[in-house]
Order: sequence, then C-alpha cells, then structure tokens
Amino acid sequence: MPPEEESSRRPAGALESEVLRVLVAAPEPLTPREVRGRLGSPLSYSTVVTILTRLHDKGRAARFRDGRSFRYAPLTDEASVAAERMNAALGAGTDRATVLRRFVAALQPGDEELLRQLLSDD
Repeated sequence: MPPEEESSRRPAGALESEVLRVLVAAPEPLTPREVRGRLGSPLSYSTVVTILTRLHDKGRAARFRDGRSFRYAPLTDEASVAAERMNAALGAGTDRATVLRRFVAALQPGDEELLRQLLSDD
C-alpha cells in the first residue's frame, strides 16, 4: 500500500465510533440514509449499512423494521465502547502491571489526576 493511502486510513473502529456518535445524538432511531446524511462524509450507503449491521450484531445498536428498511438506535455510547476497547487491550498483554504503568505514563496532563480521583471515588 502506498504511504499516502496508509496515512489516510482511519484507525480501527473509527467508523463505528462515528456512526455510534450520530445515533447517540439523534432524538429518534435513524435509517441508514439518515445516518449517512448526518455523517457529513463521502461514505457509500452500503458502507453505512454494513457498519450499522455490525453495531447491531455487537449489541451496540437496536434495529427496528420500518417498511422495507430498518431504523437504528444506540444501545450504548461512545465512552462505553472506548472503555471496552481499553479493557480488551489491557487483557491482550501478558503483564497487566506493565501495560497499566505504560498507559499511565502516556496520559495527557491532568488525566493522571483525574484517574486518581476516579479511583478514590469508589
């Protein structure tokens, strides 16, 4: 793959996050066409349908029949999905303590203190 194509690729899960963000912001369930219109990106209709189907299959979106089409509503939010990914990444390492230590070392300014506050609230 040429370097310019590689750099223009989205990170894994980015499209699902974008679509989920649209669903969460909507006051009612949306059709794939409505989701596509609200995304403001040049995704094809079939790509949006594929992403919505994946979200439904993963239990992150509900699907309701609407005539010959479906409408989708969120069953989770973007923060929950990000937390699931972080937990999966932590579980993928063989040394959880080292993974956590390196994660904390890479936090943005203020995040370490926020993490301390969150841990002390429990």
